[in-house]
Amino acid sequence: MIAPQDIRTADPTIAADITAGYFAFGGRIVNASGRSPFAIDPGDAQGSDHAAAWQRALCGFGWLRHLRAADQPAAGARGRALVTGFLDAHARPSQAVAWEPRVTARRMLAWLSQSPVLLAGADRAFYTRFMQSLAAHRASLAQRHSGGLAGEARLPVALALAEYGLCAADSVALLRAGTAALASEIDAQILPDGGHIGRNPQTLIDLLIDMLPLRHAYAARGIQAPPQLLNAIDRMMPMLRLFRHGDGALALFNGMGITAPELVATILAYDDARAQPVTNARYAGYQRLEAEGTIVVVDAGAAPPQVFSTQAHAGCLAFELSSGIRRIIVNCGAPEVARANAREASRTTAAHSTLVVDDTSSCRFATNAGLARFVRDEILAGPTVVTAERGQDDAGTHLFLSHDGYSARFGLAHHRELTLAPDGGRLEGRDRLEPVGKRAAGAVPYALRFHLHPSVKAHANEDGTAVRLDAPDGEVWLLESDTPAEVEPSILFASAGGPRATLQVKLASDTSRPEVRWTLQRIAAAESRRR
Repeated sequence: MIAPQDIRTADPTIAADITAGYFAFGGRIVNASGRSPFAIDPGDAQGSDHAAAWQRALCGFGWLRHLRAADQPAAGARGRALVTGFLDAHARPSQAVAWEPRVTARRMLAWLSQSPVLLAGADRAFYTRFMQSLAAHRASLAQRHSGGLAGEARLPVALALAEYGLCAADSVALLRAGTAALASEIDAQILPDGGHIGRNPQTLIDLLIDMLPLRHAYAARGIQAPPQLLNAIDRMMPMLRLFRHGDGALALFNGMGITAPELVATILAYDDARAQPVTNARYAGYQRLEAEGTIVVVDAGAAPPQVFSTQAHAGCLAFELSSGIRRIIVNCGAPEVARANAREASRTTAAHSTLVVDDTSSCRFATNAGLARFVRDEILAGPTVVTAERGQDDAGTHLFLSHDGYSARFGLAHHRELTLAPDGGRLEGRDRLEPVGKRAAGAVPYALRFHLHPSVKAHANEDGTAVRLDAPDGEVWLLESDTPAEVEPSILFASAGGPRATLQVKLASDTSRPEVRWTLQRIAAAESRRR
């Protein structure tokens, strides 16, 4: 058996916790106390969302790699004991969480990559049971893939099928079938500019962390990798860079939560071309402006196809701004482990740095309990016509954007213009609402929201025409507008340790004044720049 490389790092601290029986996943820590963790019901002490997330992480075995950092003979014995515990609890494919397609694919990839640790010193009984279970994993995934599995899960499943075909001996037919499934799913889900059809930046990380070892595994077998895999990797690398801020974290759009910067750096180290970031991702629906260390990332895309929209947010035309390693303007992001109310709140338009009409989201979600049983948090309606044009002149780089997410309910289209100065020290904005179709009677309220990173402090002047934004290293930005500003509480959902309190600047008006002009200007450099 060929074992593909796992390019993620192994943490000896986590290895020690696993050896001691502590399993920390999904916002929950469980002490197995000498028992198999697979025989433990994590219960509902912290809510069913935490319990389900813990079970998925446990049964996905993504943590198994950490045992590489432990003493090898002991690591192998511990790993075999844990695999045996899983097989005792979940011997055959079923409808349980442990056999969900994504979880099954993740586990099979983990077992394949860590097979040298698991099989070194293993007796024949374990070896036989392990190999039989891998074959059952493959059969289950193949059946699900050909039997109506829909949405994003099809690509991770295809990756697992292709990798099994490469790793298992004498498996030409299985390799051919897995490679064909992989090529088909890449064509269906990876867009021409390298974005994923579901529009979540985290999906690029999750896919690349498995695609890169798979590319190497094809080479190790002396087999030509499908061109779809090679071309997708080449497109996805610069797309990943589009989302990357100066601190290494990714912009918080459409389901993106906490970034592991070291993981992103590991992935990008495999980018042989060292490609520059995509700036105009028309297919994925994102734009990037960059000048002298200032980065602006903008959501300029329509809602994904419904079956791929379960992670997507109602943040059309929202932007984030960073200056060097300082995050200034952000979106609220996705919670690491979301209870239903937190997840719903994080997906609303109000949780993004954009314009919201009458405190109503630009997308309609399947949040009704009965409806969600059938469409699983999908977006039922949202922007369908989104435009993005770029321009360049002596004043800087311009973006001209619009979306129709408010046309059906309010008869309004949102237009946003952004200009980043050549020195990166000034971002000019103009937001306006224009009537389209049948317009709602009377003046309709709306608000522009600028969510701040928790490290940024905000101080409004007396008449509300300007808000001073202080970064912790002494850099200062000033937000000025022709509309009075208010500083209000906000929350950063995408934060280690749980949601974190922060602030937002709100510019409120109504359609009797359908346009707001504003500027963000750096008025004091960071202390490090002054030296």
